[in-house]
Amino acid sequence: QVQLVESGGGLVQAGDSLRLSCAASGRTLNSNAMGWFRQAPGKEREFVAGIFLSVGRTYYASSVKGRFTISRENAKNTMYLQMNSLNSEDTAVYYCAAAMVANVIHIYEARRYADWGQGTQVTVSS
Repeated sequence: QVQLVESGGGLVQAGDSLRLSCAASGRTLNSNAMGWFRQAPGKEREFVAGIFLSVGRTYYASSVKGRFTISRENAKNTMYLQMNSLNSEDTAVYYCAAAMVANVIHIYEARRYADWGQGTQVTVSS
């Protein structure tokens, strides 16, 4: 099992930036991919961004592409989500997750992720 702890959420104004961090510990070798998901009140959890840990290849939801950047620092077992040009639709609880996935399609699917953090709240005021 992998333990994941998110940090960096907060209350910002539209147009501002935030950087989320996700620190991983435990059986991290059981994962080859990590992702960020978010869930707004009354909505389903949705994919935001994902990354294959060994090669660093990244994937984004269309709603955040060009504004958000996912990255990882393997030596520190830490993943980041740099969020720029935030707007009110980005308001949600953000979760990081880890998975062992077999192909690219799986990286978009929440059900493929076995380990999840507790979430960090991001609120964007307009």
